[in-house]
Amino acid sequence: MKGCETASAGVLISAPQGRSGKTIASLALCAALAMRGLTVQPFKKGPDYVDPSWLTEAAGRSCRNLDPFLMTEEVMLASFQQACKGSDIAVIEGAMGLFDGPESSGWGSTAHLARLLKLPVILVVDCTRMTGSIAAMVSGYQHFQSDVHIAGVILNNVSGPRHERKLKTAVEQHCHIPVVGSIPRSPDLNMTQRHLGHVPFPENDGAEPVIGRICSVIESHLDLDAVLNIAGIQNPDRAQHVNCSPDVPKKVKIGIIRDRVFNFYYPENLGALSQAGAELVYINSIEDRLPKIDGLHIGGGFPEYFLEELEANNKLRTDIAKAIEDGLPVYAECAGLMYLCKAINWQGQRHEMVGAIPAEIELSKRPQGHGYVEAELSGENPLFPVGMTLRGHEFHHSKLIEPDKLEFAYRVRRGHGAGEGVDGIVYKNVFAAYTHLHALGTPQWAEAFVELVLRERKSQPLVSSLL
Repeated sequence: MKGCETASAGVLISAPQGRSGKTIASLALCAALAMRGLTVQPFKKGPDYVDPSWLTEAAGRSCRNLDPFLMTEEVMLASFQQACKGSDIAVIEGAMGLFDGPESSGWGSTAHLARLLKLPVILVVDCTRMTGSIAAMVSGYQHFQSDVHIAGVILNNVSGPRHERKLKTAVEQHCHIPVVGSIPRSPDLNMTQRHLGHVPFPENDGAEPVIGRICSVIESHLDLDAVLNIAGIQNPDRAQHVNCSPDVPKKVKIGIIRDRVFNFYYPENLGALSQAGAELVYINSIEDRLPKIDGLHIGGGFPEYFLEELEANNKLRTDIAKAIEDGLPVYAECAGLMYLCKAINWQGQRHEMVGAIPAEIELSKRPQGHGYVEAELSGENPLFPVGMTLRGHEFHHSKLIEPDKLEFAYRVRRGHGAGEGVDGIVYKNVFAAYTHLHALGTPQWAEAFVELVLRERKSQPLVSSLL
């Protein structure tokens, strides 16, 4: 049955450095291939939530993350193969520059990932104020680590036909690889930026036309046949996706606050909760009350852009605060932690939040934590054994202020966390941390949370709002 086979074809989109146009090229490629009738499985290298939200929409298929720091190579490869089932081609968007990684040796870089997956690389080059020099740049990348196969180039920020002709001639004559795309310099290709990159897709009203606009501008400038040839596809048949995961009996109901505000969730994490026996109940933080649930998960996002709306939904905030006092198990990451605090202070304004965590949040222009995290479980908590080591990541511009006596579960060895070498606030059955975890890197997380929810449900009735 083809739906349970592994796709063997794919390309990895990388660049000499960040902000070179990888996301624009990857979006256009996913959308254009999908419009041809191909089933495209998108991936993003690294722990990013934002770019995957756009790639998911462009491909029409859930984007997955591949991260050598957060998960073992074996687990990552198995995840790649599983996600590719039923697809014709995998499109992986790299992170930063091709050889940039968390270690100076290059371990964990996009090049490292290309070697593991044995996939060809298409290099996106920002050609602003460049002509023949592009050949020297591309050649250097070809020969720096010759076991990384750079198979093609996409030109970005091309000023016109004459500029394109010079660039294309230089690459193909000196580097002996094809130019498979030439993206014109155009204001129509601009995507709204924020301190952590692009604005997440779920926040964008009318964002689908953005992808359509990008695709309409770029599609005619992409040689899709050349891309498919690089990927190893000649005449692909049409794959039909089949879900090979067996249904698991549901034991508990876990609420997931997922909306324009809170939308940083890895598909693998939500899938792990389902596989552990959770029925997922989605909640809108701006519009809803707390439904009948046994546990609650609040992920990341950008709550600072929705503070008035969050504060206005006082009924949900009150519901959550009361439920926590009554013992509701809650797992929150980053924005979820911020929401559970007493208030968020930003740009001279103070906005009331849930108030379960006795501290306030202050946002600053400078990052307070950005990168990978390694932490040891040093304090008693409802989820993990003391002494366990976890790997995760963080990116936040906020910090705790005026905290009362808080209990922390993590001793942070690498990263910032909540500051002063700690993270993972524990209050009753609440576990809230700035550190984001990936279920493939911390497989104990989902089962531990579901077990906590199950134990608590056996001792108490379902939590529900008083409607």
